[in-house]
Amino acid sequence: GEIGGEVAVGHPPHAVGAEQCGHEGAYCPTGEVVVGRDTRPSGPMLQAALVAGLCSAGVDVALAGVLPTPGIAFLTVARAARAGGVISASHNPVPDNGIKFFSDAGVKIPAALEDDIERALERPPTDLPVGEAIGTCDPAPDALERYVAHLVDGVEDPLAGLRVVLDCAFGAAHAAAPEAFTRAGARVTAMHAEPDGSRINVDCGSTRPEAVAAAVVRGGADLGLAFDGDADRVVAVDERGEVIDGDRILAMAALHLRERGALDGNVVVTTVMANLAMLRALREAGVEVVTVPVGDRYVAEAMAEHGAVLGGEQSGHIIFGRHTTTGDGILTGLQVASLVAAAERPLSSLAALFEPYPQTLINVPVRRRDDIGSAEALWEEVRAAEARLGDEGRVLLRPSGTEPLVRVMVEAADGRTAQTTAAALAEAVRRHLG
Repeated sequence: GEIGGEVAVGHPPHAVGAEQCGHEGAYCPTGEVVVGRDTRPSGPMLQAALVAGLCSAGVDVALAGVLPTPGIAFLTVARAARAGGVISASHNPVPDNGIKFFSDAGVKIPAALEDDIERALERPPTDLPVGEAIGTCDPAPDALERYVAHLVDGVEDPLAGLRVVLDCAFGAAHAAAPEAFTRAGARVTAMHAEPDGSRINVDCGSTRPEAVAAAVVRGGADLGLAFDGDADRVVAVDERGEVIDGDRILAMAALHLRERGALDGNVVVTTVMANLAMLRALREAGVEVVTVPVGDRYVAEAMAEHGAVLGGEQSGHIIFGRHTTTGDGILTGLQVASLVAAAERPLSSLAALFEPYPQTLINVPVRRRDDIGSAEALWEEVRAAEARLGDEGRVLLRPSGTEPLVRVMVEAADGRTAQTTAAALAEAVRRHLG
């Protein structure tokens, strides 16, 4: 029951829904926790366990049902709740699952607080409330409607009959995405839009955009959008079936906002995975770029620190700070479609802002991913590779946050160099980390 007490900081200055509670700038959570999930078969089981634990600690729960992760972040603020919880494994395979928590401000809680919660689980309290003091659990029947209305409110330029193909990945976007795009004026073709958690992310969605690309070309659509299982990220596809990743989306949005005088501080936040060509293109256009470690939590923190209203990742987590507190795939997709509608130019033309450097990413299974920081012999090989690449490339090694993997990324001016360097470093990771 201490989650709200630890993280409650009141509404952020631009929080959606702050006006509904009448406590401008003040701490005003209601005491409830909003809980939602994606479509995975294990979702109801984990939801039941989470809700039981919260109620046993005297916390009231509002059940939002199957809803995108950013929808829970939005509702947490809009309902002035003390926290939000999402049961999802995002883009991961069907058997995986987990829980993400949002503070009352609609942002992911700090890693230190997550550690505190894990330690608290090892010493459960013995004086839990009983009788009428336990928490209640009630559905939030208007959750989907409120979230969709919020999404559509963020569309500045109506989509005016734009033909859009949506790949909902059999996940949390299955209802919200088609409804939001239809209300915004698009002609929608939805695929993988059944809430079938046994197929979530399987050969579809943002990690496998080939299906939506083929559908766009086959149907003569203006663009396609592929969401991941919990719809906090999106990958776009232009009218030719070419994939437009988060780097290109971020660059398009940055220049559009700057043209409208809406890029506060003339700054954009991205991660170390961003393509060198994108970084150079924005800087040459006079936009300051701040880079942070991989993870939308770090992007959000840096946006707050630098007063930025736009940030994101190559993977398609994009945060439009004027509209949302966290990465939102559906909202981002609506912004991309709105750009196309307003420009009256094809997406392929709008996205042609830079020629990406070839990148090779290899995921290396290891037994000891946490030993990467102390593997000095491995880092000697990394430094040697960086010296060979010089200013025309870079190397990034990092442990996965969710899987027993080390990710090896190499970027170079030509694809063959990127591939051979990445392969050599992947082999070095296997030797040194097992």
